[in-house]
Amino acid sequence: MFAPLPPALGREWGLPVFRRSPCRRIARSTRRSPARPRCRRSRRPRTPGTRAIRSASLAYTPDSQWRNRDVFVSGREEIVAFLTRKWERELDYALRKSLWSFEENRIAVRFQYECHDAAGQWWRSYGNELWEFDEHGLMRRREASINDVAIDEADRRVQGPRPEAERGLDIPLR
Repeated sequence: MFAPLPPALGREWGLPVFRRSPCRRIARSTRRSPARPRCRRSRRPRTPGTRAIRSASLAYTPDSQWRNRDVFVSGREEIVAFLTRKWERELDYALRKSLWSFEENRIAVRFQYECHDAAGQWWRSYGNELWEFDEHGLMRRREASINDVAIDEADRRVQGPRPEAERGLDIPLR
């Protein structure tokens, strides 16, 4: 049996959380959700800072391998640099993920997120991610294939945290 998700991440995305998770045995300082840190009051994504990004990077193994679109990243330091660039570029980011499949120590999810760039153009990004975890529940491999579509602000449908009524529902294709 493996731990597919750190419990906080599973609850936030409405995905299954397994009670007998090896994540509980991991030192508290290394148990971090890869989800973007959120403000406790508003639950809106925080303005990214180095500290928040470093904290998020602890959810990955020190030698974690990533492919995100056409970018290849190795290790926590490169993950921090990648996330810093990404979070500075993708403003007012809101995400919906849906569990596609899982087996052993691997999970497949599909997702959609919306954000705008510095010029004010809104984007909806559609993607699939493949995750592989180590025996401690840390992600050691992440592959993401993502396509972006320009949208008008009036066409947004992903805003803020997922409402309770939407948890467990599939995200629409369009």
